[in-house]
Amino acid sequence: LFLLLLPLLLLVLLGCSRPLVLRRGPGQVGYLPTPGLNRRQAARRARHARRARRPEALPPPYPNGWYRLLDSAQLPRGAVRSLALLGEQLAVFRTQDGQAHVVDAYCPHLGADFAAGGRVVGNCIECPFHGWQFRGEDGKCTHIPYAEKVPDFARVRAWPSCEVNEMLLVWYHCEGLAPTWAVPEQREITTGEWVFRGQTEHFINAHIQEIPENAADTAHLAFLHGPAILSGSDLRYTRSKLWDFMKHIWKAEWWPEPEPNQHCSRLLLQHTTTIFGKHVSLMDLMVSARQVGPGLVFLIFEHAFLGRGILLQTVTPLEPLLQNVVHKIYYQKNIPAIIPKFILRAECTQFERDITIWNNKQYLPKPLLVREDSSIQKHRRWYAQFYSQKSRRLPVQKESLDW
Repeated sequence: LFLLLLPLLLLVLLGCSRPLVLRRGPGQVGYLPTPGLNRRQAARRARHARRARRPEALPPPYPNGWYRLLDSAQLPRGAVRSLALLGEQLAVFRTQDGQAHVVDAYCPHLGADFAAGGRVVGNCIECPFHGWQFRGEDGKCTHIPYAEKVPDFARVRAWPSCEVNEMLLVWYHCEGLAPTWAVPEQREITTGEWVFRGQTEHFINAHIQEIPENAADTAHLAFLHGPAILSGSDLRYTRSKLWDFMKHIWKAEWWPEPEPNQHCSRLLLQHTTTIFGKHVSLMDLMVSARQVGPGLVFLIFEHAFLGRGILLQTVTPLEPLLQNVVHKIYYQKNIPAIIPKFILRAECTQFERDITIWNNKQYLPKPLLVREDSSIQKHRRWYAQFYSQKSRRLPVQKESLDW
């Protein structure tokens, strides 16, 4: 019993009123030390080996869809931020009336970075080099301090964006097409019924498709996530007999949604726990997960008497094989903060087990599957809708002796 309560006691010592924030830097988790190398050195070697591994077998690195840029609170009025993602450098700014805009980071005049000294003027971003001003809505240049006339073709690319669930998101499409679906609003977050209780952030060295594919791979739940969370996330020790008295049992079902929501899929998870073989109903949990596009997941938690909440998962490709994954938890405000913080901490432990797999695995376009793995192929067919014929692919590296 003490071992079960230990994580709760630690959270109490950390303080119940403040949100739980855990940020794992690149290479900090998901790699195991090897003889002669520490964990960070092993991570660098593994990343290099992974990026050189069969790029022709990988799907395009940037699927079409909505992606999280940052939290709304990270962009106050009048602020300008520079962000690198999706193989692009973007400038994000918020006008004094509260509207957020996303444009290419570099001024089309002579290439200055808007975020390196640029400022917000009205509804425009002003270049720090010559003072050219570009409108956030459409990127049109509205003012050149020393020119009598602004050319009609003077503009910077403006990106479709939206602000929902306390996040700013950008729409990416390889052919520049307009958004074909909207990011759903979670009513309980907007109304304040559910309050923010914490977030985690991870960097994963894998193709983006590997991450949501886990939802359809129900067979991995018992083997990878069955061992007790008390055994941690280091896969060398999760199956230790020391923690064998506790087991997590998962029942899962995945399916794609029909039109007009074909860009969505569902995962229903039922979690139970046994201690010394006996069912502990206190740990029973129902999770209904909805994947919306390639990079957003809404996980609704329901407990018999500990209330309801949501875990928002966002996956944003920074580079072809580098994903930024953020989990934000919101929970009923009448439930003690320690409950959602414990859920977030437990989810973080389980997620970091997956990261070790993703960071070190190879994507197989034609995997060896058995009948029980049929959902994986269904998921791949569903996910393929986010690629276009013109989607950029990774370049195939020619073999050389540069080793």
